[in-house]
Formats: sequence, C-alpha cells, structure tokens
Amino acid sequence: MSSQPPALRAAILIVSTTAAKDPSTDAAEATLRSVFEQDGGNQWTVAETHIVSDDSAEIQRQITTWTEPVEEGKHIINLVVTTGGTGFAIADRTPEAVSPLLHKQAPGLVHGMLAASLAITPFAMMSRPVAGVRNKTVIITLPGSPKGAKENLQAVIKTLPHACIQAAGANSRALHSGGVKKLEKEAGVGSQGHAQAQAHTHGHSHSHQHDHGHSCHRHTHSHGHGHGHNHGNLVRLSSENPKSNDPSLGPSRRHRSSPYPMLSVDDALSLIAKHTPCPTTTTAKVTPDLVGKVLAQDIYASAPVPAFRASIVDGYAVVVPYSGHLRGVYPVVSTSHAAPSSNLVPLKEGQIARITTGAPLPPGANSVVMVEDTVLISTTKTTHPTTGQEIEEESSVEILSDGIVKPGANIREIGSDIPFNTLLLPSKNRLSPASIGLLSSIGTQSVKIYSPPTISVLSTGDEIVDPSLPRELSLGEVRDCNRPTLISVISQAGFTPLDLGIVSDKQSNLETTLRQALRSSDIVLTTGGVSMGELDLLKPTIERSLGGTIHFGRVNMKPGKPTTFATVPVKNNDGTKSQKMIFSLPGNPASALVTFYLFVLPALHQLAGISPVGLPKVPVVLGHDFPVDKSRPEYHRAMVTVSKEGKLIATSTGGQRSSKVGSLEGANALLTMPAGDGPIKKGETIEALMMGELRSELA
Repeated sequence: MSSQPPALRAAILIVSTTAAKDPSTDAAEATLRSVFEQDGGNQWTVAETHIVSDDSAEIQRQITTWTEPVEEGKHIINLVVTTGGTGFAIADRTPEAVSPLLHKQAPGLVHGMLAASLAITPFAMMSRPVAGVRNKTVIITLPGSPKGAKENLQAVIKTLPHACIQAAGANSRALHSGGVKKLEKEAGVGSQGHAQAQAHTHGHSHSHQHDHGHSCHRHTHSHGHGHGHNHGNLVRLSSENPKSNDPSLGPSRRHRSSPYPMLSVDDALSLIAKHTPCPTTTTAKVTPDLVGKVLAQDIYASAPVPAFRASIVDGYAVVVPYSGHLRGVYPVVSTSHAAPSSNLVPLKEGQIARITTGAPLPPGANSVVMVEDTVLISTTKTTHPTTGQEIEEESSVEILSDGIVKPGANIREIGSDIPFNTLLLPSKNRLSPASIGLLSSIGTQSVKIYSPPTISVLSTGDEIVDPSLPRELSLGEVRDCNRPTLISVISQAGFTPLDLGIVSDKQSNLETTLRQALRSSDIVLTTGGVSMGELDLLKPTIERSLGGTIHFGRVNMKPGKPTTFATVPVKNNDGTKSQKMIFSLPGNPASALVTFYLFVLPALHQLAGISPVGLPKVPVVLGHDFPVDKSRPEYHRAMVTVSKEGKLIATSTGGQRSSKVGSLEGANALLTMPAGDGPIKKGETIEALMMGELRSELA
C-alpha cells in the first residue's frame, strides 16, 4: 500500500464579468494551476474551476456549492481560491461576498499574502484579501491580475496543506507532535528560508495591478529545465540599461565584451512571455483549412444529432406488443429510406415497414428487426416511383425471432450522438480533422478563432549566398541553410513564414528590411549578426535606428549564447500602433534551430492562443554516457527511440559544435543537460524536448 497521502483538492473561482462573457480572456486560471503544479509539492489536484461575474450572489452561490458538507466517502474541496474583485473599484465585491460565509477567520494567511506583495510594491496595500474556513474548506481571495494572484498564492501555498488537513478534521495533537520545526521541515519552510525564498521570488520589477477585468493577462511560461533562476539579472538589465556598440565609433571605443547580462533560459522565457502581445481573434468559415487553428469561443450543439429517430440496421420497423413476442407473418405497409421524407405512414401494431440504415422511423414504430432475422413470404406487383417500370415489391414478411424483442432495439434516438446544447469544443481547443467533422455535423458555418501569427525570416551577412545559386562558392562565402531550415520548421508547426531573403552587412539595408518586416508580420526572425564583431549590426540597428528595446542579449546556454530578443514600437500599414517582436538568433545552424525551438516557438504559440506553449517534454533514458559542459547548460541534439520494452532511449547524433549541421539530421529531441564536471552516465533519466516524432527501435 502506498504511503503517499491522497492529493488535496482545490477549486479556482474566477471573478470577472469580462471572463464570464468570454472565458478566452482569462489567464488567471492557467497561472494558478501552474503554482499548484510547480510549487505545491505534488500535494494538490485542481478538481474544479468556475467563472462568475462581479456579483455577490453568484460568488456566494458557487462557494457555498463547493463548501457544503458532503456524504460519507465522497471527497470534499479542501481549498477554494478566488481571483478578482479584491480592489477598490465599484465592481470589486469579492471580500464582501466571501466574509459572511466564513465560520473561522484566518488573518495570518491574509498577513502572509500582503507581506509578500508589500515587499514588491507599496500599492499592494490597495488589495483587500480575506481568508478563513467554511465547514471543512479553507478559502482565500487573490487579486485579479495573474501576476499578483500567483505571488499571493506562492506566499502561502506551502503552509496551506497543514491548514487544509486540520480544517478537514485531522487530529491536531497527532498533527503537531514533533513541534513547529518538524512542521516547517515537512512543509519546506522556515523563517529564514522563507525570507530568502521571498527575496529570490520577488527580486524583480513588479507592477501589482488588481485588475479583475481579465481583458488580457500576461503570464510566464517555463520549460522547467532545472537550470535555476537568476532574477537578479532582470533587475540589473532594467536598471543599468546596457546598450550595444555604436557602429560610428572606432575599435578602441567599442565594447570588448557583451554589455548584456547573462540570463538563464527560464528568465529569458519569462521576458518573452511578458512582452508577447495578447492573441487577437477573427471569424473564419468552417473548412479543412481550420485544422491546427485555435478556437476563441465555446462551441455548443445548436441542434441534436441525430435530429430524428433513425434505424442503425437494414431491416423492418415494428411496433413491439406488450408481450414482446413478434414471431409471425406481417404485412409490409410502407418503406423508409435514408433520404428526406415528409410523408411517412404511421405504423400500427401488426404492421411492419421496410427500413434502411440511417432512415427515419415511421411514427408509432418502437423497434427495428434486422433483415437477417426475417424471411420473404409474398410479393405484389407495383410501379417504380422513379422509372415507372413494373416491379415486384414485398407484401408480407415473416419475423423469425423466438425471444423477446425489446422496444428501442436497433434505434438511434434523437440526440443520442450529440444532445442539444452540449459543449462540444471548449475555447482554446486546437482544431483537428475530427473537430471539423464535428462542427460540420451540427451545421456550424463559422467560428471565432485566434488569428494565426505571421513571421518574417531573413538571414544577414555579406558572406551568405542563396543556396539556389548554381555556382561554386568563393573563398569566405557560405550557403544559407538557416533560412530554408527555419522556414520549413515554421511551416511544419502550422504557421505562415514570410521569406525576406538575405540582407547585407549595411545598417541602412538592415534598417529598411526590418521596418518592412515589422509592418507586415507579428514576429521578425533573423539569423547572424548578433556577436561582438564590427559588422554585427542587428543590436545597434534595433536600439539606435528603430528605437527598440533589447530585453536580453545573452543566454546562459549551449548552443545559442548570443540569442537576442527585442520589441520595437511600430505603426502598422493600417495606421494602428503596436509593439512587434524581433528574435535575432545566432548564425551557426545548430544554434539557430535550437534557439528557435526554445524561444521563438513559445512566442508563436502564445500569439496563436495555443497552450501549453513550446516543445512537449518527456523523460528519456540515456543510451550511453553523455559529456556535459562545465559552465553552461547544454541542449544536446539526440535521437529518441522506443525500445522493445517500451522505454524511451536517447542517443547522441554526434558532435555538438554549433556550426555542425550534421548533428541536426536524425535528431528528434533536445536533451536538457545541466552544467557539471563529469559525464551523465548511461541509464540515467533526463528530460527531453521533442522536436519530432518518436521512432521505434525496430524501424
């Protein structure tokens, strides 16, 4: 028997009139789920979620439903967290709705949440949280902004299991045996450790907006690679405001090393998530072209399927008598085909009607006998309704069934496939071929989807030659393999790439091309020109010519250290203003592909409304020893196969130098290797980010 305690059950209540009308606008639920998963010590299951308007009665009704006493043997909701409605706005009513429901107050939890937020900003005092216990359930209210809600929940989540176990009726004497130190150790907290954890978590710029409107919430995402966080870098980057080399200065006045702090991969991903614009929506016709797109609305069945009682076999519609016995000879009084019909003859007991699969049942029929269970007895001459020719038609048939025939046999009832008003496809569902068939079956003509983002791709460098040119290379020239590769993976991921070709190492050419790309696409993707050479002009062009902001210019990883992410204010072709993103990837082929998957793909997913973002992660077993870099985490190109025993086995694709194109061929995964001194041994398990399909060891 497992010694693990059962998971505690949590419920999330989103309080937002905006989100109640359009659930796709809410980002708080996903953020809070991630806190339970990542910070909850594997003790939590999010069992329920619900959205209500900023209405006291609705808030109280839902919380009461979740916290009422349950029957013996059924699971209670141990914790209810609300998000939204805790500020000073006229519509903010959550504390007033929750307070009367509490049987016990929990001011310590309130103090813990406020103290955590006040360490960030004095505006945290503008929040009005309440906490306490109703029956056997702990209830806490969180701010409406995902960032504020996340930080408040993180501040108390390690102590909440103890509170919930007590509230559920645990023996306090047994629970507290061993003293406070034992409880702190079990929860993974302590006065000193907690303060350090708070300093680590909150050591960055924070705007604590208590916005319950949920119009568009920023959220962070992380591949969870376990390489550690370095929030101090975020502070340093914003405060020191480093800037790239000025191309007009001579070599003696240029930076000898990068002025940009070295960020961890997770910090870089957090900045990308923060500065990626919210997805926009559009209305599209239901066609096969929608496969891969993401719904921005819930789809309900506007009609039942089937809309009429239909036969599921070829046979005879009958009226089953009270006795259930049908053996005997019956007259065939009508025929029902799988075709539009408005003149079906009502069926009486003692009569039968020939019926085909999918055809509607005549009025009065309550069962269908398969044709295999019958024998033709007699025919009569009649005229074919279409050709006018004389034909023989059934006039009487013997039913051979010896047993009881049940009403409803071989009948597809109205709505048995899809009941009316059923939720068929929830918002944020990525449409599949089956989804298109489902939408077509209920007659849906168009749906609201998240607008697919477009991405411009260009290569930079005087040495780069278009691979289509049919000539030998001159000394110093390199064929462009980055652009074709990136365009291919972007298309494979379901997005629309725009090929902007190759741009020379001239700042005026680069500026002109980037301005064109920013106006016509959501993301601009470049390769090359991000190192420290005098012809590496991307960073200076972004900052000094385009007025952009470089959010990071170095990442602590291998390959891909000089990866750069920036945003630029842009006036679009339609006259609107927006912030566009530029990802400037290293020029080495392996670096370019690895950093695309790690950084650009999550931004594309976020723009498209796809969740979760980025490559899927799986644990794999190493098929041999793998070397590691001493100073930087490495993303090792590898082939993952399924063994005969069903294990996922990873083997290297060869030399991992960033310029080595051959290591990409055959690779379907990136192994997340931590920095260290010695190799990771064969048989150890490590996380892999899957770039392609798994292969069988037998293939």
